[in-house]
Amino acid sequence: MTREIVSTNNAPAAIGPYSQAIRFQGQMIYTAGQIPIDPATGQVVGVSISEQTERVIRNLAGILDAAGSSLNNVVKTTVFLKNMSDFADMNVVYGRYFGANPPARSTVEVSRLPKDVLVEIECLALVI
Repeated sequence: MTREIVSTNNAPAAIGPYSQAIRFQGQMIYTAGQIPIDPATGQVVGVSISEQTERVIRNLAGILDAAGSSLNNVVKTTVFLKNMSDFADMNVVYGRYFGANPPARSTVEVSRLPKDVLVEIECLALVI
């Protein structure tokens, strides 16, 4: 079994004892949850759910690219929302990236997220 740590400057550096992603057996990528941090500045981006979701998905895309994959190869996402009332606006942005052949998805409301952001998303993707 091979387990490779994925790290890129195109997504925020880990802010704790975890990896941005793990590539397993060269074929499956498990990302850590991404929050709306600009990798260039280290600052939270946006105040609306739409702005924050956009940054989160761009962070995921950067990690997947570094691992040899892309958003097109995502098979499952988990979306964590601070407020389920933001679901519709998050879903509009999410749909722009995952519209044609969307992955399986779970969405849950949580009481709090790191840095008090509005959204966090993690994913599983294939390397094809």
